[in-house]
Formats: sequence, structure tokens, C-alpha cells
Amino acid sequence: MGIWIHISTSRHQLKLFDGSQLIKTYPIGVGKMVTPTPAGTYTIINKDPNPGGPFGVLWMGLSRPHYGIHGTNDPASIGHDVSHGCIRMQNRDVLDLSSRVSIGTGVVIQ
Repeated sequence: MGIWIHISTSRHQLKLFDGSQLIKTYPIGVGKMVTPTPAGTYTIINKDPNPGGPFGVLWMGLSRPHYGIHGTNDPASIGHDVSHGCIRMQNRDVLDLSSRVSIGTGVVIQ
């Protein structure tokens, strides 16, 4: 199975796995009630360093158009339901995660 990501929107956690072994857990911010983070199985399709604006230091696009895992210019938003559906991470965490995953990595959102 290799490296894959599990996102729990209710726990505000992103977990990185290698097969069934947990590698690391990160705190995240997720979509608010009117723009929830979409549940499902996706893949990382691109990485864009320095995307600018509210996306922090890095954007990793998902196979669901207009959704991604990204940094934030508002670190206080981590742990809350605040986004338009994307997964927000601390800038240092999204850089760490990006260094551990490649394009094509599976992402399960529940």
C-alpha cells in the first residue's frame, strides 16, 4: 500500500501512514459547515511552492478540483472548521508532509 494520508475532519487530524504503520499526526483546519471538506478518496496531483495569498508556503492539489492540502497565513485557524473545504496546515507541517509524500499519494478524507 505504501505511503498514504488519512484525514479526520471531526478530529482535525491528518495522519500519515506507511501501509498500516502510523508515521506522523498533524493538526489541521477543515471546511466550515456551509463549505465542508468533501469526504472520499483522492490523490495528490500537484505541488505548488509559494502559491501566495491565504495558502501559506505550499499547495498540494487533490484529484477533486479546487481542493487541496495547504499552509496558511492564519495559524490560529488550525484545529477549527474555517476553510472553504480545503485542508489547512501550519506552514512548517505542510512543508514536512510534502517532503514525505509524492504526487500520486492517496488521500482518504472521512
